[in-house]
Amino acid sequence: MAITTALWSFALVVGLLTLTPGLDTALVLRTAALGERRRAWGVVLGIQSGTLLWGALTSLGVTALLAASQVAYQTLRWAGAAYLLWMGARMLWLTWRGDGGEGDAERQEAAALGDPSDSLLGGWRRGLLTNALNPKVGVFYVAVLPQFIPATAPHLATGLLLTSVHVVLGLLWSTVLVAFARALRGWLRKPSARRVLDRVTGTVIVGFGVKLALGD
Repeated sequence: MAITTALWSFALVVGLLTLTPGLDTALVLRTAALGERRRAWGVVLGIQSGTLLWGALTSLGVTALLAASQVAYQTLRWAGAAYLLWMGARMLWLTWRGDGGEGDAERQEAAALGDPSDSLLGGWRRGLLTNALNPKVGVFYVAVLPQFIPATAPHLATGLLLTSVHVVLGLLWSTVLVAFARALRGWLRKPSARRVLDRVTGTVIVGFGVKLALGD
């Protein structure tokens, strides 16, 4: 397989994956819709940093250990499920408690820490953790990435090049999501609308956490 063919073929596979609605889509839409533009881009960059990390580890052969070791996979799976369940449940609890939703709570916590709520770093941490603690992303890369690396090509460099294609597609799609979400800002100025958004997003996140915990 020529490198050009590999790039286009891999772009088609991960492009379809990128367009499929999932946890990443929910996080980006929710953060951007609340008007936290820098934090939304932080989430985007964190998710793509996680993708690049998984691609690099796969190219180095490290994630093959994840696929081969049941203990390693289960440990990461439970850590990821716990993180998603905590994040989603907290989001839901704050909306029912009547504090105005997760967005207001984040602002209060950020102020106490001296960190602006609409911060790039805060969003990056959330995006990175969400992606890096999902073992299914690692298993996907173990199963798919090596198939697109030509036998004569340098493994690490080609693996990173292919992963970069995934990152670029993710950034382009996230640009569309952020633009769409910002169009909803007028409606989301209402506290009731923000609570609805957080309840929907929190339910989605909890659902992904339960799915990951059950191993489906």
